[in-house]
Amino acid sequence: MAPDDAIAAAEHAVGLSASDPAQARALARDVLRSVSPTGPHREAVAVAHRALALAARELGDLPLAEEHLHRAVSVAISADLPHRAAQAQLSLVHVRTELGHPEQALALAAAAEPHLTSVEVAKLDVHRAVALGRLGRHREAVARCDRAVGLLGDDVGFLAGAMLNRGLARAFLGEFEAAEADLARCAELARGAGLDHLLTLAEGNLPFLAARRGDLLAAFTAYRRAESSLFGYPERLATMRCDLAEALIAAHLPGEARVLLDLAVPELTAAGAEVALSEARLLLAQVELRTGDPRRARESAELAATGLAAQGRTLLAPLATEILLRARLVLGPPSGELLAEMLACADALDGAGHPNASAALRFTAADVSLQLGDPLAADDQLGRLASCGRSVVTRQATALRRALAGDRRGAFAALLAGLAEVGAGAKAFENPIMRAQAVRDGEPLAKFGLTLALETGRGRTLLAWTERWRAIVGGTGQPVAPDLNELRAALGDGVLVEFVRHGDELVAVAVTPDRVMLRRLGPFTAVTEATVRLRYGLRRTHLLDGRVPEPATEATALERLLFGPLRGPLRERRGDRSGERRGSGHGDQPGDPHGSQHDDQPGDPSGSRHGGRPDSRDGDRLGDRPLVIVPTETLYTLPWPLLPMNADRPVTVAASAATWLAGCRTRSLPNRGIMAVAGPGLRCAEAEARMVGRCHPGTERVVARRAEVTAALDRADVAHLATHGMFSPRSPLLSSIHLDDGPLMAYDLLQLRTPPRLVVLSACDAGMAHAPADGAPLGLAGTFLSLGSQCVVASLVPVRDEETLALMTVFHGLLAAGHPPAQALTMASGKTGVAGFVCFGYGGQPVATGREGSATQLDQDPT
Repeated sequence: MAPDDAIAAAEHAVGLSASDPAQARALARDVLRSVSPTGPHREAVAVAHRALALAARELGDLPLAEEHLHRAVSVAISADLPHRAAQAQLSLVHVRTELGHPEQALALAAAAEPHLTSVEVAKLDVHRAVALGRLGRHREAVARCDRAVGLLGDDVGFLAGAMLNRGLARAFLGEFEAAEADLARCAELARGAGLDHLLTLAEGNLPFLAARRGDLLAAFTAYRRAESSLFGYPERLATMRCDLAEALIAAHLPGEARVLLDLAVPELTAAGAEVALSEARLLLAQVELRTGDPRRARESAELAATGLAAQGRTLLAPLATEILLRARLVLGPPSGELLAEMLACADALDGAGHPNASAALRFTAADVSLQLGDPLAADDQLGRLASCGRSVVTRQATALRRALAGDRRGAFAALLAGLAEVGAGAKAFENPIMRAQAVRDGEPLAKFGLTLALETGRGRTLLAWTERWRAIVGGTGQPVAPDLNELRAALGDGVLVEFVRHGDELVAVAVTPDRVMLRRLGPFTAVTEATVRLRYGLRRTHLLDGRVPEPATEATALERLLFGPLRGPLRERRGDRSGERRGSGHGDQPGDPHGSQHDDQPGDPSGSRHGGRPDSRDGDRLGDRPLVIVPTETLYTLPWPLLPMNADRPVTVAASAATWLAGCRTRSLPNRGIMAVAGPGLRCAEAEARMVGRCHPGTERVVARRAEVTAALDRADVAHLATHGMFSPRSPLLSSIHLDDGPLMAYDLLQLRTPPRLVVLSACDAGMAHAPADGAPLGLAGTFLSLGSQCVVASLVPVRDEETLALMTVFHGLLAAGHPPAQALTMASGKTGVAGFVCFGYGGQPVATGREGSATQLDQDPT
């Protein structure tokens, strides 16, 4: 082959490497086989080795790519071809970056630039942007891409690459609209030129961008799409997983991030992608620490630190050191040596441009100082943090400093200011799961405020604080608590009990018409285990799944744990305080095995109420007074009506006292109609839907298809959905009900503008919820309530079809007769013996159905 023909063929292989790396590799090998490695063919040899390197890079073999590029540079220099050597160095910049040497890559770029044309310098800048991004210098990366775009002309491949790299840098800078525009332009160019690898990279970065901007649903949707398109590119798929994992960590979803990183690290190891691997190990160490695995976190952090040090990445190295120190703190007692290392690491984090990580570590160091008995050292760090602007850590440091000085009021003020800032940011999220994750930064403030509130021993103070935190979680934007007098008036003869977890202790605040009580109930772990046993037994009983413990036994034991210390005070009539002293609400109640119990006496004896109905089976029963429950964590999954004391009592479960009160304030609106849906696969679904129509004349029968059901939900006042249900505990907005054309997900409901006032989810597990923070029970029922539904009736366990039909027949008959949903559900459960359904939200307002007025008759014969 003539030298010129060989050079042309090798350059053609270089051009093919991006779109068809396998063909490029074959062509370059043909060139090398047909020419001599010496003499006039050396230029073709240098270009062919560069083509082989680019093909190897596209196929994920970075070490082989580096080997070919070094040979290309060597051959070009020996032939006195500085331009060809510089071209190989241009390609080597990107490969050295990916192999873990971004600083060396920038040095190579500087050496190559004088020997390149202006267009080639623009290509060099595209590669430089990758190295700069790896070093965290995203603004410089954007500037390099800006310059390149103006010089690349019609070189579609590098122009698309510039858009890709600039889009990623802008995403890290928080310039999300500009980042999205760049990625869209990259995809457009790549699609038009048939550059599938760049197209998949652009699409593969959409999950990262969506997660960075806070749209997790779009992120996971894009991830599933990108996972398929990147299947043949394991290194790039792994890198995409790492990018998404980083965004998930920022969104306080370490569990989901860990799943992705556990997949990515082995692939990056196999590909020899050292830069990405070190970053992945650093991320993995973070999530392992956050998910309670400090030993694994320490191992991953050590590997990340070794890799980062070898790569000269001094900006990221202190982050690995921080994880190592935090892991040591979890695994062993604090020491003066560890404290000194933490402060040194905080200084290093400041120097490397990580002020948030530094502040968090300094606060931890202050806590360690207090544990070591050195309040002066703690105050020094807290004072430094308190004066460094506005942040959650600043507010936390200020509050702790004031509390240590005996200024509890000032501590509360600092914490409330911090919660207000967190709430203002979270309010922008319409998606409830994103809002619940956005407030996680405020959890340290909420926990410290809870500690201070408990120290006061006053139920009012504790209730106000927990309600303020629930308000932030619920999206109000401000840490406000409901007016206690208004709440008491709305309760009437009823009682509200709000449960709070403090470490492993469960605490209850009970609001009655004439007092607020604080009771310490004991270990939360015991309550959680009892709740799980109860749900398990009830599930197996309903499914006729062999011999199981009697649910009533577990329910009685759980009732004792939850309400034992509350029975006496709640059973009394107003004004009957025999055996209990009056006072300001402070001091121990004698003879109480649970420790300090406190009652706040509001001094508002106005109004009247009847006493609890005596029950021959249990003298401690509270009668039939309505009960409002505000749960915490696992207690969101407890079927509260199953507790013996609630057999004849209307029970409502609410996310907070404030949301229950807001439902109470809602005025009855003109009836927009009633809808009923019969889903597939249920023997009694059609019978249920027909029954609803008989109970409520004019009921609209809606075909069980997603579009039709969603549209009907936006125009109905009452919705009854009889179908299969599925609860997704890890991703609650993926919980669903089954329709003829597939599942209707909880996240599909987010498009509703005027959801029904009452929703009856006659589906197994449809009432289940996961609460990432108190005040945000996520799931099907929680989604309807967050969108504005006043009340949702749903099951927390599977219930057999025939039993569900029997229960719902009585329930809708009572509903049509004018009974409020909570009362109707209690009466229906009592008459049918079917348990497991719960009334969520506010269930005290009758629903206009067109058949009100015959309550007496239906009380006698509701069927």
